[in-house]
Amino acid sequence: MNSDLLKTFVAIADCANLTTAAGRLNRTQSAISVQLRKLEADLGVSLFVRGAKGLRLSEHGERLLPKARTVLREVREAERLFTDALEGQIRIGLPDDFENGRLERILAEFATLHPGVEVNALSGCTSGFPDAIKAGKLDIAVCSGPKPLGRDLLAPEDVVWAAGRSAQIGPETLVPLAVLDRTCWWQPLANDALDATGREYKIAFRCSTFAGICAAIRAGLAVGIVPESALGEGMRRLSRADGFPRLAPLHRSILVNERAPAALTGSLKRAIQLNAG
Repeated sequence: MNSDLLKTFVAIADCANLTTAAGRLNRTQSAISVQLRKLEADLGVSLFVRGAKGLRLSEHGERLLPKARTVLREVREAERLFTDALEGQIRIGLPDDFENGRLERILAEFATLHPGVEVNALSGCTSGFPDAIKAGKLDIAVCSGPKPLGRDLLAPEDVVWAAGRSAQIGPETLVPLAVLDRTCWWQPLANDALDATGREYKIAFRCSTFAGICAAIRAGLAVGIVPESALGEGMRRLSRADGFPRLAPLHRSILVNERAPAALTGSLKRAIQLNAG
């Protein structure tokens, strides 16, 4: 086993798709397929199974993934011992639909590797991030949206209906809806989905942040839509059996300002790719 095989494994696990993982690694699909087969042969287990949504981790793959992330992080820390320390400033845009654990892992790894770099982070709606990248106001950004942008993609994530753990929401219940009070692609999703199925609802809560939406859901005040990773303690997923339609998945893309310092953006992009899964 070597770190290059583990890097391929992590990329496939994050992307759930060989073609997307190959683009992330700047390799051909056949090349990373060979690497995956070699790793599985070395370990004597299958790491993935094919499903309706693409590749998903097997039980063995689930066990390997956190260890692989740790090994790759330690390899980068060892490499840093013999490279010049990075300094300067980097401006990053991050979606506020990111689950907090991911954000902490990304920033913690980058700070550990590059303690001399000042990180200026902007968190919130990502609809303005592409223009900010083009205008040079951001160096790197993670953009959420209904469609992928560019080649540097993170794994798609399901968008789900969520209610408070003790909330009683049946198929005939008038839905108390929590909606984002801002202009972006997220804002009309819940309303449009319910309108399409004829499900009756009322607006019970408006907020400009996902943190506020999740708080209202946990409190039992409203039903809302969130990325699957945001389903935390005090929340439960609602399904078609509860009268809620399936929603399209969320896509996240990494955009980089080509005029920004390549060493800084490259290192932060790797931290995002390694820790966003």
